[in-house]
Amino acid sequence: MTPGPGAVSGAVPGEGPGAPAPEPLARARLLVAPGLSASLVRELERITGRGAEPLVDGVTAGGRLLTADGPLLCVGAVLPDALRTERLLWFHSVNAGTDPLLAAGPWPAGALLTRTVGRMGERIAQYVLGWVLAECQAVPEYVAQHARAEWRRLPTELAAGQTALVYGTGRIGGAVAGLLRSCGVRTVGVGRTARTGAAPAGFDRVIGAGAGPGVKAGLGVEAEAGAEAEELAGARWVVSALPLTGATEGFFGAVRFAAMRGATFVNVGRGATVDPVALEGALRSGGVRRAVLDVLPEEPAAPGDPVWRLPRTVITSHSAGITADEDVAQDFAACWEAVAAGRRPELTVDTGRGY
Repeated sequence: MTPGPGAVSGAVPGEGPGAPAPEPLARARLLVAPGLSASLVRELERITGRGAEPLVDGVTAGGRLLTADGPLLCVGAVLPDALRTERLLWFHSVNAGTDPLLAAGPWPAGALLTRTVGRMGERIAQYVLGWVLAECQAVPEYVAQHARAEWRRLPTELAAGQTALVYGTGRIGGAVAGLLRSCGVRTVGVGRTARTGAAPAGFDRVIGAGAGPGVKAGLGVEAEAGAEAEELAGARWVVSALPLTGATEGFFGAVRFAAMRGATFVNVGRGATVDPVALEGALRSGGVRRAVLDVLPEEPAAPGDPVWRLPRTVITSHSAGITADEDVAQDFAACWEAVAAGRRPELTVDTGRGY
């Protein structure tokens, strides 16, 4: 596939294309997913200065096929096959996770991919903190006692002074760590590689993920596995905010769960980063005290799915970081402003890495 018509020169090697050039961007048709709200579509039209065409199965609402010449700008969650051509100039995802987009087929060479984050980090951070505090105050146990009309004082604990290990040190992981840290929790980030110098905002320390025997490599095989194993053993909470890539699929497996010593595992990243058999084994052995899973490998889980029978586990419906219309509009506007100025937007996805 030849490069797309609008990528500017000077893109960062290994990070995908830079901003589309002004001329093709000015001519690009604005295509929007049919599920977007009317108010959001109007805002996208205002930002871009052109009318939007709802897209269904390669045909717009006006019946126009996508066989005509000209560059395309699309906003939505799914990239139809009809758009996987060199005509695609820019796709803005209304979601933060872009793994389904990239897994559905080869990404058009030269096409810019940006994503929506908005206030998702703040929402997910509050979700994690809510479960942390609920556990410290024995909320699940008290709810169960109430259902039995049972009066019994239960032991509680303080969050302050304990350790949370947060996998993923980007916007979402950083927001989670920052909110936990404000409650006195020691926050250790785990990234592709260890950080030298001052840790990013929200973290007391950042280490690299070790490869280790039997552990899927890819988040920094050069990092010391010993530091990660030590932190896993001392963590009260292990929070995953990892994206799904070839390197992170099945990332939390038997070796990492075996290194935990009674931590609660919270997954707000992607379900397929976790080996469900290994998680069940760790829950039954007590290595994992409790699990809170906002994401699953297969969603939604059917009523008969074994995941509902995991001990000491709560499953929520991929709702920790729901994206609002204002998030999409705000982030698209920021990307548009960067592109108009010839800059690569901060929310650009490296299609090679997958995030």
